[in-house]
Amino acid sequence: MHRRTLLKATAVGALTLVASSLMTSAMAADTIKVGILHSLSGTMAISETSLKNVALMTIDEINAHGGVLGKQLEPVVVDPASNWPLFAEKARGLITQDKVSVVFGCWTSVSRKSVLPVFKETNNLLFYPVQYEGEELEKNVFYTGAAPNQQAIPATEYLMSKEGGGAKRFVLLGTDYVYPRTTNKILRAFLHSKGVKDTDIDEVYTPFGHSDYQTIVANIKKFAAGGKTAVISTINGDSNVPFYKELGNAGLKATDVPVVAFSVGEEELRGVDTKPLLGHLAAWNYFESVKNPVNDEFIKKWKAYAKAKNLPNADTVVTNDPMEATYVGIYMWKQAVEKAKSTDTDKVIAAMGGQKFKAPSGFELMMDATNHHLHKPVMIGEIRADGQFNVVWKTKTTIRAQPWSPYIPGNESKQKL
Repeated sequence: MHRRTLLKATAVGALTLVASSLMTSAMAADTIKVGILHSLSGTMAISETSLKNVALMTIDEINAHGGVLGKQLEPVVVDPASNWPLFAEKARGLITQDKVSVVFGCWTSVSRKSVLPVFKETNNLLFYPVQYEGEELEKNVFYTGAAPNQQAIPATEYLMSKEGGGAKRFVLLGTDYVYPRTTNKILRAFLHSKGVKDTDIDEVYTPFGHSDYQTIVANIKKFAAGGKTAVISTINGDSNVPFYKELGNAGLKATDVPVVAFSVGEEELRGVDTKPLLGHLAAWNYFESVKNPVNDEFIKKWKAYAKAKNLPNADTVVTNDPMEATYVGIYMWKQAVEKAKSTDTDKVIAAMGGQKFKAPSGFELMMDATNHHLHKPVMIGEIRADGQFNVVWKTKTTIRAQPWSPYIPGNESKQKL
């Protein structure tokens, strides 16, 4: 009798385990997992944390409207902690263990380069939302930030123009890694094409997390004594705060030596007294200050989300360019999945080309059919006292990306996948 009871209990236990396993499997099948891969600690957290949060906001918004293919999106958030090898490890975990269908993430190019082999090996998708140096075109990546011809080149042309101050000499100041160095290689070649000599170009790099800019700013002042000078800044992460503070301390005004930044937006300026920085510039494809109904709604939703989720400093949250690029990228992926009726990587890639989305920038953005980059507008803004930007120049239409710069020999035939 005892043996019969034991066998019965064992059988019931086994059935319970099977039922539990089937229920778990069914629950998993009812969601589509998506990865969010951003630094929430370390030197890049100042820039990347807001991208994680806006991704979660976008996913909540999509889920509230029925999800994707009738399923809810299930975000899986990891923190690679501004550690470049850890990005690859975390990406592999998202794909092989968490079984995500897509990953939205990375900021620095070194983090993107770190994860590329993982996405190629596993044939998964990365949506990369930040401006970058180009010189890359990967099947498994969709680039929703700017290529150099959608940011760096137009900004430099603006600095050289009469309305931009007519700069003749240039300080190329950046953080020491692939994005600033490659961007500056392209800019040096562009400046040469405009007749600027190497003696009128000063190139300076600092490590991630660098905080002492006193000597560098003093040297910029000396260099500027040789003629009309502008600074092109590719400083990334929290180093922007001490750099801008030192500009203010040194009294280096935009009317003397304008600085245009490619990685400083509204979020980075939240920790800086911007009054001494009036008139310094940033080049992006979107600013919070642009006026249109889509942007008004985007800002309203973001501020409401920040308060509802009790985000740090929720009363002062801002939007910025990479946040817009994250928002657009997630919605374009949704549209492509629904067109393909599948989350299969190759089917989604085939469906992405030609996808359009009315963006907060006020422009309808389109994913190029052949190069995995968005057609985007270009905007240049001046820093205001409130940490926002006045748009002083912008393109009338969107610009098709050139991931391979025409100023680098041999790139002419590389514009397609």
